[in-house]
Amino acid sequence: MSSECSGKSSWPELVGAEGEVAKATIEQENPAVTAIIVLEGTPVILNFDCTRVWVWVDTNGTVTKVPKIG
Repeated sequence: MSSECSGKSSWPELVGAEGEVAKATIEQENPAVTAIIVLEGTPVILNFDCTRVWVWVDTNGTVTKVPKIG
């Protein structure tokens, strides 16, 4: 589905980064999206959205999954 969305759609290089740094990087590299930091295990809405990137972090604030549009 991400092929329908504009700009960069995935940030594998941010796994292991600090969540706030990842958020800023994502929003700078693709101004069409909003990055949302989410603690692992937190329920989120499951609908696909070209303007949203979930940034999954652990309790230390470290990115644990590849952030991608969705």
